[in-house]
Amino acid sequence: MIRWRKGEVVRIRREWPGAVELDVAVPEGRCRALAYPALVGRPEPGDEVLLNTTALAMGLGTGGYAMVVAVPNRLPQDPEGPGHLVKARYTPLQATVLGADEQDSPHHEILREADSLDGMPVVVADLHSALPPILCGLYDGHGGAPGPRVAYVMQDGGALPAWFSMACARLREIGWLAGVVTVGQSFGGDVEAVTTHTGLLAARHVLRADVAVVAQGPGNLGTGTRWGFSGVSAGEAVNAAAVLLGRPVAALRVSESDLRERHLGVSHHSLTAYGRVALSRAHVPVPMLPGEFGERVRDQAELLAVRHELVPVPVDGLHEALRESPVRLSTMGRGLEEDLAYFLTSAAAGRFAASLLS
Repeated sequence: MIRWRKGEVVRIRREWPGAVELDVAVPEGRCRALAYPALVGRPEPGDEVLLNTTALAMGLGTGGYAMVVAVPNRLPQDPEGPGHLVKARYTPLQATVLGADEQDSPHHEILREADSLDGMPVVVADLHSALPPILCGLYDGHGGAPGPRVAYVMQDGGALPAWFSMACARLREIGWLAGVVTVGQSFGGDVEAVTTHTGLLAARHVLRADVAVVAQGPGNLGTGTRWGFSGVSAGEAVNAAAVLLGRPVAALRVSESDLRERHLGVSHHSLTAYGRVALSRAHVPVPMLPGEFGERVRDQAELLAVRHELVPVPVDGLHEALRESPVRLSTMGRGLEEDLAYFLTSAAAGRFAASLLS
C-alpha cells in the first residue's frame, strides 16, 4: 500500500530534463524527493507538497526517492495540444500523450503501413544499466568521426517516466542517443508509442536510427523465481525485432560479483528470456573473458546455442572505453571496477552491433 507524507520544499538540489530533485522537510526530518513538472508542476522552495514515500520506506536502491504527487496550492495548468494515448492508465497520475502511431500524429502516415526495420540491428538487454556500456562498445573506435544514430526503446518493466533516467538525459545531450521512445505504459520519451513493435518502427522511421537498444526503464522487478521477473520482456523484444525484419542482438546479463547464485556468470534472466521466451533466432554476443570465469560464461551461454547464434566477441580495449563513459556506470549498486564482467559483456554486445553496420 502507498505511504503518504506532507512536506515543505526546502531547496532544489538539481534538475535535468523532465525532473527536479528536491530537499523536503517532513515530520521525521528531511528527505530527497523527485518531481516531474510535466505531471505536477514545478515545486519551489516554500511550497507544500504531497509525497508518496513508499520507495523510501521499502529501501529501494533505484527508486530511493519520495515522489511528489501534487503541489496542492499551485496546480499546473491544463495541457494544450493533441494527444489521445493515456499512459499509467487509471492511476491518479495518468497522463495523456501524443503517440507517434496515433491518428493526430504527424508520423501516423509513416507508421500506418510501416512493417519493416530494414535489417536494423536491435540490441536487447535485461537492465537499464546496460544502456551506457552498450553505447560505449558501439561507439568505441569511432574517434572523432560521426557514429551511428542510436535510439533507445524503453519498455515499461521498470520506471514508467523516462524522465527518471539522468543517464538518458545526458546521453541525449551529447548526441549518443538520437532519442528515447517510450512504449507500453512508459512515457516521457522524445517519441511515444503503443507497443514495442511500433516503438521499434518509430525508432527506425521517425528518429531515423541505425541501431536501436531495447531495455526496461531504471529499476527492475524480480522475485527469485524462474518466471517472476520483469526482464522476461527481453525475450519478447527479440521476437518483435525479428518479426519486423530487424537483426536481434541478445545482450547477456553477466556478473562476477553478484552473491546470488542465479545471477553469477550468465544470469538466469538471460537464460530464461532468450532460451525460453525468445522464439526467434538472435545473435548472442559472448564476451571472451579470461580465466575460469570466462570459461563458466561460455559454458553457460552454450545452453542458448540450440536456438540462437553464439558470437565470440573480444573485449580488448573495452575496459578503457568504459572508463571514458560520459555517464556514471552502475548496476545493482556496483560500479565499473566492482563488477567489470557485467559492463564488459554489455559493451561487447555494442561492439558486435557496430560490426553489423560495416
